[in-house]
This record gives sequence, structure tokens and C-alpha cells, in this order.
Amino acid sequence: MTRNAKPSRKKPASPPIVKSQPGYWLLQDAKARFSELVRKVRSEGPQHVTVHGRDEVVIIAAEEFRRLKGDMTGRALIEALQASPYREIDIEAERTPMPVRDVTL
Repeated sequence: MTRNAKPSRKKPASPPIVKSQPGYWLLQDAKARFSELVRKVRSEGPQHVTVHGRDEVVIIAAEEFRRLKGDMTGRALIEALQASPYREIDIEAERTPMPVRDVTL
């Protein structure tokens, strides 16, 4: 009588432990040394936090975030339209009636 061998249940290989490059932090290091991370953002610029070897988040200074986010008022769009050489052109939307369906409930 032959015996079927059970497939071995090997643990998946854990990702290699890689020393962090400058500007890159392992998540556990970022958590443990958060004050230092914040100081580095202020002095050296954006800092990357990795999880399982993949870039997950980038920490940036608040001023940089506000600059990248931009002004949410629409002021830039209004200024661009007002500066346009075609500002005086009258654009009128073409309106066509939509078909109406009879819906009986």
C-alpha cells in the first residue's frame, strides 16, 4: 500500500529586510521616531514611508501641501477667463428639447 505524501506547508518567504535609504522610512521606524521624521520633513523635504517594501505614503510640510492643493475658491479660473483675448465672445448654449417618455405606474 502506498502512502500519498502531504504537500508541505511552508511559510511564505518574508520580504528581505532592507536598510532604509535616506528619505525612506520603514513604517515601524516612522512610528517609533515620528518626531525625528517631522524634523526631517522640515529640514530635508518629503519623506517616504514604506510598508512591506512598497512606497505607501509621503509626508510633506503643511506649506507644501497647501501649495500643491491650490486655492479651492476658483479664483485662478476666473482670472484666466478674464485675461482671455476671447473674453468678449458671446457663447450661447444650444438648447434642444429632450424626448419625454410616458411612464405609467
